[in-house]
Amino acid sequence: MKKLAYGFACFAVAVSAHAQDNKQLFVTVDSANTMSQGAAMVLAGQAIEQKASVRVLLCGAGGDLAVQGQAGETLKPKNVTPQDMLKGLIKSGATVEVCALFLPNKGLKPEALVAGVKPAKPAEVAAHILKPGVKVLSF
Repeated sequence: MKKLAYGFACFAVAVSAHAQDNKQLFVTVDSANTMSQGAAMVLAGQAIEQKASVRVLLCGAGGDLAVQGQAGETLKPKNVTPQDMLKGLIKSGATVEVCALFLPNKGLKPEALVAGVKPAKPAEVAAHILKPGVKVLSF
C-alpha cells in the first residue's frame, strides 16, 4: 500500500511540474499604434525568455506588421520596428499567424507575408485559446 501511495505522490509531483513548465501565452494585435505593437512584441519576447510557448495572432492594422515592406516606425531605445521584433519572436520559436480575414480583405496572398508568418485556421486558434492555462493578451 505504501508503494502505491508513493507512486501516486510521484505522479502528482510530475504532473504539477509539467503544468508549471507548460506556460502558454496567446497575444493578439490589432492596434495600429506603434508603441502598442512594440509593447506586445516586447512582452511576448519576455515570455519566450521565461520559457513560455508563445502564439501571436495579427489582425486588422496589426496584420500589417506581417506584410513584407511594412516595417513601421522605429522605436527607442533599441531603434527597432515592431516588425523587426516580430521577426525576432519567430526566430525564437513563436508561432505567428494573421487572422483568416486579413489576406482576403487586403487583397494579398500568403507570399506577401514575412517569412514564418502563416494564415490562421480559426478552428485551431479557438482550440488553442480554450486550452486550460493559456494566458491571453490583446493589443
